[in-house]
Amino acid sequence: MYKLSLIDKLSFILVIIGALNWGLIGLFNFNLIGAIFGEPANFIGRIIYILVGVAGIYLIYFWLSTKRKAYK
Repeated sequence: MYKLSLIDKLSFILVIIGALNWGLIGLFNFNLIGAIFGEPANFIGRIIYILVGVAGIYLIYFWLSTKRKAYK
């Protein structure tokens, strides 16, 4: 079984935050990140969006690497 590292856990948390934000935008036209850090997206909000994107890319890598290990 694969043991999750700190970066794995942080990536999952960031992607969940991003998914919840997109769900709120789609359902209620409410941007949670924008509401917390200000609209339009200021510097901190933009950093959070970038981190969510990087976490998503990392989780693609994580998924592919664990998938390869499962078949060995």
